[in-house]
Formats: sequence, structure tokens, C-alpha cells
Amino acid sequence: MFEKMRERWTKAIHPLVLRLGGLDPSVLTWSSLALALIAFYLLMGAEEDSSGSLAIAGAVVIILIAAILDGLDGALARHQGVDGDYGDFLDHTIDRIVDVGLLVAIGMNTAFIDDPSSGYLAALLTLFGSYMGTQAQSVGLGRIYGGFSRADRMVITLVSLLVAAWQAQAGVSGLDLSEMNRFVELAMLGNNELNGMSFALAISAWGGMYTFLVRFAKTRSGLLD
Repeated sequence: MFEKMRERWTKAIHPLVLRLGGLDPSVLTWSSLALALIAFYLLMGAEEDSSGSLAIAGAVVIILIAAILDGLDGALARHQGVDGDYGDFLDHTIDRIVDVGLLVAIGMNTAFIDDPSSGYLAALLTLFGSYMGTQAQSVGLGRIYGGFSRADRMVITLVSLLVAAWQAQAGVSGLDLSEMNRFVELAMLGNNELNGMSFALAISAWGGMYTFLVRFAKTRSGLLD
């Protein structure tokens, strides 16, 4: 859904690209990763109190800044005429690191998450979707899109984190799921409470699986038709 806004985003950042002039685009790429690592640290240690709320909100702001830098690097490279295979490779590599790191960091937060392995599972299933897009490209079909895009996942994750920040500030507990059936436990990746962070992991995990299936079907159709 949010991928459709890419053209508007490109036009919006054009004045900023002009201001950056001759700056090496890779500086923006690596800076976005450094900022993301700071955000991960804040998310891992956030407690369910006012300080934790501030840490989560701060992490959201930092991730947004990192996302802006991530969007600027490619536009700047194209403006300078230096865009190429390495820049594309580096950009996608950093994207995958951020995707995995964000979900793992959320999963390691003991205040909101019961089962740390849920973060690893969400990261793995998210990678499945990304992998299928690039795998189609490797067999000559071009990159396949469809399903739950990275932009969709990132927006939903950040909104969910803001909900978690509000819960921490207001002292509002999540919905207790411990008495629910096994299906609910599976859907929540083993977490017994529905809150902002556990929802972010669940939606990323199952969104990743859905994306994998959609892109697999598109790739299969493209190869067999």
C-alpha cells in the first residue's frame, strides 16, 4: 500500500537532494544503520514506565530519521550519476539488517515480550518474503513485489511501537491471552499478552509468510507461463 507513495516521496525529497550536493551517498547509507542500532538498543531495554515510554518514542523518531536517510542515499546517487550495482547491493543489505535487527530487538524486550524467540521467528519469516522477491530476480524475472511490502511493515511496526510507548506511559497492560486456545498462542508466536510490541512481531511474522506465498505464486506463474 505505502509502496505506491514512492513517486510522491521522490518528488518531496528532491530539494533536499540538491542541498546535499557532492556528499558521498554511502555516508547516508551507513549513517542510517548507525542510527538504527541506537534505536535497537533503546527498544531492548525499555521498561513499562515513563522512562521506557520515552525510550520507545525516541527509538521511533530515530528509526524515522534513519528511514529518511535510507531513502535519500539512492536519490542522491542517481542525482550525482554514480548509482550502480554496489550501491543497490549495499542499500538492500542494510535494509535486511535493519529489518532483522528491529524485530530481534523488540523480541529481546522482557517488559513487553514473554518469549524472546518470537523476535527471531518474526525476523526469519520476514526474510522469507524478501528472499522470494530477490530469488525471482536471480532467475531472470526481475524483482517480484506483492504481499506485505517493507514500507507497509515498517509503518505498522512504528505505529505499534507508539502504542507500546503509550501503554508504558499510562500504565496500561495489554490483553491477557494466557487462557486462550493454542491457535491464539501460535498466532502470537508464544507471547501471552497482546500489546504494541507483541502485535508488531505477530503482524511482521505472518505478513512475511503471506508475502512469501504471494511472491512464490507470482514467480511460479512467471516461469511456467
